[in-house]
Amino acid sequence: MAWNALRRSLTEGEAEKVYVPSSARALDDDERELVELARRTIDAHTDAGPDEDGIHTMGAAVMAADYRMFAGVNLYHFTGGPCAELVALGAARAQGARQMRCIVAVGNHGRGVVGPCGRDRQVFVDYYPSMRVIVPTPAGPRSVLAADLMPLAQRWTPEGMNGLDPSLHQDPETAGPPIIRFNPRYLEDVRSGAKTKTTRFRDPAQLGPARLVFESDPEVVLPAEVTGIRHCLVSDLTHQDAQAEGVTTATELREVLKGHYPDLAGTDRVDVITFQINDKTTAAWNS
Repeated sequence: MAWNALRRSLTEGEAEKVYVPSSARALDDDERELVELARRTIDAHTDAGPDEDGIHTMGAAVMAADYRMFAGVNLYHFTGGPCAELVALGAARAQGARQMRCIVAVGNHGRGVVGPCGRDRQVFVDYYPSMRVIVPTPAGPRSVLAADLMPLAQRWTPEGMNGLDPSLHQDPETAGPPIIRFNPRYLEDVRSGAKTKTTRFRDPAQLGPARLVFESDPEVVLPAEVTGIRHCLVSDLTHQDAQAEGVTTATELREVLKGHYPDLAGTDRVDVITFQINDKTTAAWNS
């Protein structure tokens, strides 16, 4: 029975008994867009009619740390053909994504969000434990920390099984200072102090301690301090803002931002964030 059908069949009392991890939260706009991408993908490419079996019946979409989205469909085979989620993860990797923010699978013919199988959950924990996974719950689809889908799980690595690591079950967005994510190409400029500003859209920051996370493989984390946040319209960005981002003019900066955020318009608001590396904390982390 599809998860959504199961959810509809639960009585109120039965629904209260369904385990929902504490990290579960309502979907944000980006996650809803991810669900829609998975739905469109399987609706366009399924090979099965309603109530028919097929080879391609599930669609998945994954969001990388830089908010790019990648889709895939399953390839059913009796020897264990890959689930749609694994196909989407492979597609993301092939196009340069290294760290993943969120993933979802959707069934064909309006079946809605479907939770990952056990094998997929183990893959998520092994490779992307801090990724969020959209799953059906009695209250509707929710975003859940991947590690919370495998309570007390041990991670597998090419070197073998690791012992139980409680930190796997900490949401990286809340276990410590807020995270600001960067493309790894900015790492050396940030480390050297040549880059101390970043312009963000729908990616709020707050004054005070922060973690600068660079989506390399493995990822690099630098402790920092956010010292200033200026809110402005895209159309009001200045040449000075552009030069802080390594380009010359405001027009160039808007073109760069458009590459990161294709839906960005001149009337949208962005945050110009000023930060500095916390050298004392860095030294402590590296000692």
